[in-house]
Amino acid sequence: MTDDHLERLRGVAMPFADYLGIVLTEATTEVVRAELEVRPELCNRNGIMHGGALMSLADNLGGLATGLNLAEGFYTTTIESKTNFISAIPAGQKALAECRAIHRGRTTMVWQTTVRREDGKTAAVVSQTQLVLAKKG
Repeated sequence: MTDDHLERLRGVAMPFADYLGIVLTEATTEVVRAELEVRPELCNRNGIMHGGALMSLADNLGGLATGLNLAEGFYTTTIESKTNFISAIPAGQKALAECRAIHRGRTTMVWQTTVRREDGKTAAVVSQTQLVLAKKG
């Protein structure tokens, strides 16, 4: 089942995720994993991953994970996101992200994404709420 979901997501146009360089490595209805090479253009002036780039990685995964849990005719949008930054990821390393469901309801879903450095140390924990909306027409 993982391969089917992963292939499905790889077939979806994701211009911002592609621009960032997000590479999906696993996708199920329970968890989505990805990695992102921390390139200099994703860093702040100190050579560490910019908080906005890290949050963008997490937001992409939360939206994708929600999408895998939606019925036909529905879509999602982020309505809340909270990030705890714990340790820095320097340029040249990969950010390794894992997004897991906390709540999968009919109108909202809540996801937690943990972003780790290559050495396994937690860099950030992001909690986000996704609103589930019916497509019009």
